[in-house]
Amino acid sequence: MTRKIAPSLLAADFAHLQRDIEMVNHSEADWFHLDVMDGVFVPNISFGMPVIKAIAQHAHKTLDVHLMIVDPDRYINTFIDLGANVLTVHYEACAHLHRTIQAIKANGAKAGVALNPHTSVDLLEDCITEIDLVCIMSVNPGFGGQSFIENTYDKVSRLKTLIHKKNTNTLIQIDGGVHSGNAKRLVEVGANVLVAGSFVFNSENPTVTIANLKKEIS
Repeated sequence: MTRKIAPSLLAADFAHLQRDIEMVNHSEADWFHLDVMDGVFVPNISFGMPVIKAIAQHAHKTLDVHLMIVDPDRYINTFIDLGANVLTVHYEACAHLHRTIQAIKANGAKAGVALNPHTSVDLLEDCITEIDLVCIMSVNPGFGGQSFIENTYDKVSRLKTLIHKKNTNTLIQIDGGVHSGNAKRLVEVGANVLVAGSFVFNSENPTVTIANLKKEIS
């Protein structure tokens, strides 16, 4: 089973961003997770194209870009051109989800779909075979450092059942409130990729924290 750690740069020290990128490069982390927020779809603004361009110049691992924005179709080409290897859009922001997924793939990236805590995994049944990654939001999107929503375990289990039913290789990602106390259980119920922000970057030694998380899920 694929099991990956994806530190979220939203929790990095922006005054020392290159330092934190190099830390992730040399750690046991697998991906960089980049949250793009527009202040409309979620009540916060994070970073946009110039910052992602700068990150891509220094990052040596997969760039996992999570668009928490309205009308993401307008920017698919832009973010992939900037270096996104995985591009995730929100189910709630897409009027024509299948078309959006196809556009991401046509431009050479893996297609991800994120679900807010209130959104059922059953809504993906008709297009799950086209989706490379489903990002389960285990907090309400928009801010880092929130507490993990306990219903996430059941949601992951239901999604895993759907993936098996459709005989597809879709990865399950968990975004929000991931820490050493829930990482092992999350992979046991079916998660493949764990996004960790505050837990990593606020720790005394982020490299060790990543290594310990990786060990717990291996």
